[in-house]
Amino acid sequence: MAANRWFESVAVAQRRAKSRLPRSVYSALVAGSERGTTMDDNLHAFGELGFAPHVADQPARRELATTVMGQSLSFPVVVSPTGVQAVHPDGEVAVARAAASRGVAAGLSSFSSKPVEEVVAANPKTFFQLYWSGTRDEIAGRMERARAAGCPGMIATLDWSFATARDWGSPFVPERLDVRAALRLAPEALARPGWLWSWLRTGALPALTVPNMARPGEPPPSFFGAYGEWMQTSPPTWDDVAWMVSTWHGPFMLKGVIRVDDAKRAVDAGASAISVSNHGGNNLDGTPATIRALPAVARAVGDQVEVVLDGGVRRGSDVVKALALGARAVMVGRAPLWGLAANGQAGVENVLDVLRSGIDSTLRAIGRPSVQDLCSEDVVVPAGFLRQLG
Repeated sequence: MAANRWFESVAVAQRRAKSRLPRSVYSALVAGSERGTTMDDNLHAFGELGFAPHVADQPARRELATTVMGQSLSFPVVVSPTGVQAVHPDGEVAVARAAASRGVAAGLSSFSSKPVEEVVAANPKTFFQLYWSGTRDEIAGRMERARAAGCPGMIATLDWSFATARDWGSPFVPERLDVRAALRLAPEALARPGWLWSWLRTGALPALTVPNMARPGEPPPSFFGAYGEWMQTSPPTWDDVAWMVSTWHGPFMLKGVIRVDDAKRAVDAGASAISVSNHGGNNLDGTPATIRALPAVARAVGDQVEVVLDGGVRRGSDVVKALALGARAVMVGRAPLWGLAANGQAGVENVLDVLRSGIDSTLRAIGRPSVQDLCSEDVVVPAGFLRQLG
């Protein structure tokens, strides 16, 4: 079957995921909000950047290794935390194993389908991702659970504004797979027998619960139950950010930063890393592509905290562009999920191999022996490309 073969690009992985997944599941992965302007800009902006390659004196060997939040990476990619990875029965555990096999770190969402203990056992380089949901005591409890599981770093995502309307319509996602929901989704599932069989042979269907949001001694809440609590929680202040940093007392990344003034406040609050991110275009539509905003943020705080980029990365050359414009590494979210849907753990490994190979070949072409040597002179930035916010 085509889904079991190696694929040469992330675009092929996406096409295979689309052909394998039920329509609603695939639509939830593609996501995007409102017009999809930000989601599209994340992708298209990378295509506006260019290179000026050399033809001789290129390095015979290239060094791709770096570190993020104290964790060594064999190449500058971190798997971004994404919620409820029910595209495959092994979910986040398969993603973590794939990342471990390729020597990189992975983020684990608070809204993941697998408990943090299982995922860290699969990859000790797992950063736990936290939303500001519930009381301080409940948030501190989630941090303590992540610490006890062995997570070496924390990622706080604070940019979500609950803007979920989509001009093309949102997919049907039930709170639980009861008989009524199963009957509604049956035509989609039967149209994708490979996906359905992958679940049926486990003896279960997606639970649609979020175990890492469970209170001690209670069963995991449903995705929408936890989401409702999150919606009702008052937005965090910068004092709350500083409290999270001090409560975790370890490597701490603030994700969702796209303004220079917010980046400076993150430094003041004690963050050790920031992710220039717009939630993959799933949040406030009309926010510019992260690669456009990255250079201003990196210039402002790059000598004080680690700056990573999240959004729109689909190939190794995109990673090189981000590093040349100031990022230490990139985070990738949708691409590993498409690999997971296409071929499980092997599909995620395939995606990571595609990215690594692309980084290496791009370094050779532009004549850089190491990712540490990349700078703005390595990319062609057209007039009017950059955005400085704040």
